[in-house]
Amino acid sequence: MNPLLILVIIALVVSGAGLIVFIMLHSGKGTGISDAIASSLYSTNTGTGIIERNLDRITIVFAVVFLLSLILLMVLYPQGTINS
Repeated sequence: MNPLLILVIIALVVSGAGLIVFIMLHSGKGTGISDAIASSLYSTNTGTGIIERNLDRITIVFAVVFLLSLILLMVLYPQGTINS
């Protein structure tokens, strides 16, 4: 296998798994995992804004890496051109 193909597939899988994890960490109407973690770590809601902003940034980075690796796979290896 081509080393570029291996790197792009690894980036696709890692960014896809990261997207799943960080999307699940986002809170939705106060019942998300991040609210459960934040409420156990902090007695007030002073730190939740920073946590949510960081979750947003990390999620955006994972989404960009996922989309770029997907587009790179589609351009470099059209359907049926990857040989084992």
